[in-house]
Amino acid sequence: MPRPAKGARLGGSAAHEKLLLANLAKSLFEHGRITTTEAKARRLRPVAERLVTKAKKGDIHNRRLVLQTITDKSVVHTLFTEIAPRYENRPGGYTRITKIGNRRGDNAPMAVIELVEALTVAQQATGEAEAATKRAVKEDALKKDEAPAAESVEDAKPAEDAPAAEAADDKGKDA
Repeated sequence: MPRPAKGARLGGSAAHEKLLLANLAKSLFEHGRITTTEAKARRLRPVAERLVTKAKKGDIHNRRLVLQTITDKSVVHTLFTEIAPRYENRPGGYTRITKIGNRRGDNAPMAVIELVEALTVAQQATGEAEAATKRAVKEDALKKDEAPAAESVEDAKPAEDAPAAEAADDKGKDA
C-alpha cells in the first residue's frame, strides 16, 4: 500500500489536496493561466504536465485516466483537441511559474502558472530563418579570417624564397 506524502498538505487532508489540485488544473486548462500561491503552483505543475502528457497520447484509455482527475468533460475535450496538439513535438515543460510578489492581505507569496505557448508555424519559420542568417554571418566571418591567414602564409613563402634567390644571384655574379 502506498504511503502518503509526509509533511503538510495543501488544504489539510490528502483527499482535499487532490480535489484542490484537480480544480486548479481544470482552471489552468480553461483559462491558460491562473494566479495562485507559490506552494499551490509548485504542487500543480507536475499534475498538469502529467495530464498534458496523457492528452498527447490521445487514446481512450488516457482520456479516461484524465477524466478521473478532471471531471468536466468540456475541459477534457479542450485539453485533448486544442492544448495537447500544440505540444506534440515538445518533450515536456508545458507550464511556466512566474513569481509576482506577495499578496496584500496575508503577505502570502503569489505566482502565476501558465501554459507555455507552443510556437506557431510562422514563428518557427522566422526563428529558423534568423538562425540560418546568423550561421551564414558566422561562416562568412570565419572565411574572411581564414583568407587573410592564407594570404599571409603565401606572402611568407616568397619572402623566404627571395633571400635564397638573391644568394644564388650573388653567387652567379661572383663567378
